[in-house]
Amino acid sequence: MIRRKIIFSLVSLVAMFALAACTGKDDAAPKGDSSSNMMEGHEGMNHAGTSDVPEGLKEALNQTYPVGSKAIIHADHMPGMNEAEATISGAFDTTVYTITYTPLNGGEKVENHKWVIHEEIENATNDSYQAGDEVIINAEHMEGMDDVTATIDSAEETTVYMVDYQDTETGEDVTYHKWVTESELSQVE
Repeated sequence: MIRRKIIFSLVSLVAMFALAACTGKDDAAPKGDSSSNMMEGHEGMNHAGTSDVPEGLKEALNQTYPVGSKAIIHADHMPGMNEAEATISGAFDTTVYTITYTPLNGGEKVENHKWVIHEEIENATNDSYQAGDEVIINAEHMEGMDDVTATIDSAEETTVYMVDYQDTETGEDVTYHKWVTESELSQVE
């Protein structure tokens, strides 16, 4: 357990230095204006996150992809993600949700956004939410998402992963992307 925490800390530290070295590169570009941020309602998706996780989120005990391991992403939450090789930067057991909401910044309605986790719901109950439930989101995956009222579209208990990868379209480094489910990953061959 201690070894795993040390490895996670080292991976986090290296990623933080790499991210700091890249700061300023795209500062002049307006958010949501880059082609790497555009995908069916995913304009403004945050490419680089932090290693911070919501309070109460529990590290997965039997994750298929341990922190520091490599996996191939099979998801298109944003352009340049599908088929990218990822490095696992976190693995957690929780309930993941797809949600529909209208951004607080006045953007277009976002349907079936993947993924928000149970710990990112304000005043979350102990039980998982069901399709049709309305919740308030405490996450900033996209512009205008934090503090928005959303409708749950689906719910699934699974292991979710925080991943680092290189955008296959732009070459941009994406760090601490939250979240990819276990079913959206496969072993590197």
